[in-house]
Amino acid sequence: MTVLDDRIEMAEESAELTLDVMFEWLEKLPVPEGYKAEIVGGHIFMTPQRDAHWDIIADIYDQLRTKYPRKRVKSDVRMDYPGYLNGFASDVVALAEGASKDGKGLWLPEDVEFVAEVISRSTAGNDHGPKKDAYAAAKVPVYLIVDPYAAEWHLHTLPVDGKYHARVSFGFGEDVDLTGTVVGLTLKTDDFPRD
Repeated sequence: MTVLDDRIEMAEESAELTLDVMFEWLEKLPVPEGYKAEIVGGHIFMTPQRDAHWDIIADIYDQLRTKYPRKRVKSDVRMDYPGYLNGFASDVVALAEGASKDGKGLWLPEDVEFVAEVISRSTAGNDHGPKKDAYAAAKVPVYLIVDPYAAEWHLHTLPVDGKYHARVSFGFGEDVDLTGTVVGLTLKTDDFPRD
């Protein structure tokens, strides 16, 4: 079979484009090792995982583990969010106590208490744009964007009517104070590497 035959067969299998269909396509593609794939607004994005990116994710994960049990902190796990074909694999997610999965075995966005995205140059617009909008629409209480290129972080809170109404930004070295949020702790950024 040729690539064209495969595409025709995939198109004929489903008349309606859904996230499940798109993720089935991704499973058939040779995604290079070390790349993360996700769907934002019906577009597939594949981004490489860099050392600095991973070190920041691991640092945030370790700090969240002081409050959250291991099974409630996720990384690069598919979750479907509001909006047109939004299947994200967020860098770090902290789930509420009692979080549950839907009938397809996916975690529910309404159970998300915290999301952190460490930007890549090629997809930074997604993190600051459509992904931020989808997280706000899902009422994710705390959304943190970490930028290793500018060595700064941006905290978004108070999601109301599909928008975040509070934003704080500082450089690496300044703590991310989440004590007034559902997360209830402070994230240290001193050891976040620059890229």
